[in-house]
Amino acid sequence: MPHYSYARSDKKDAPRISLGGRLVADLMVAAGASRVLAMTLHAPQVHGFFTVPVDHLHALRELAAHFRQYDLTRTTVVSPDLGNAKEAAAFARMIGAQVAAGAKQRFGDDRVIELLDRLRELGPRSIRVACTHGLFAAGALKRIGEQPDVLEIVCTNTVPIPAEERTDKLRVLSIAPALAEAVRRIHNGESVSALFDAPGTE
Repeated sequence: MPHYSYARSDKKDAPRISLGGRLVADLMVAAGASRVLAMTLHAPQVHGFFTVPVDHLHALRELAAHFRQYDLTRTTVVSPDLGNAKEAAAFARMIGAQVAAGAKQRFGDDRVIELLDRLRELGPRSIRVACTHGLFAAGALKRIGEQPDVLEIVCTNTVPIPAEERTDKLRVLSIAPALAEAVRRIHNGESVSALFDAPGTE
C-alpha cells in the first residue's frame, strides 16, 4: 500500500471517536492480507493496528537523491512540527544539511504557508518544499506554487495529483523501484531494514 489513507485516524481525541486506522487494518486482515508493505505511515502506532507483519518504508532515499543535485551548502532541513523532527534529522544527515523544527498545534495541511512566513524572517536564499504523500488540500498546491521564493515542490507518486491542480514547480518522484526492491527482499527472505540505511552503508 503506497498510501495507507486511514493512518491519520490513529487516536481517540474525543469520546465515541472510532479508530478508522484500526478498523481498516482489521478489514484487510479479514480479507486475507498476511503481510503489509506501506510507505510513510502517519505515526508509528499504526503498526500496532495490524495483527500481521508490517514493513514500513519511507521515501527519504528518493528525496535525498533528488536534492543532492543542488548546491546544499548553507542548507537547513526544516520539519513543520516536532512530530516529524526525527525523520527530518535523518533526511538532513543524508544530504549533509543542518536541521530545525517548527512547533505548532494541529492545523490544516494547507497552512504550510504560515511556516514559510516564519522562515522568511530568517532570510533564506530560496525555499524548496518536500513531502512523501502529495495530499494537498484544495488549492494548497497552487498557493504554495505562487510563492516567488518557493523554487520547487517535491513529492512522490504514492497518491495521484489531478492534472488540473499541478503547477510547473511540482516534481513527482517515483517510489516504484523502492516498493519493488522491498517486495523482492520479502519474497527472498532478505532484510528489508537495509532499505532504510543511508546510501553507501549497506
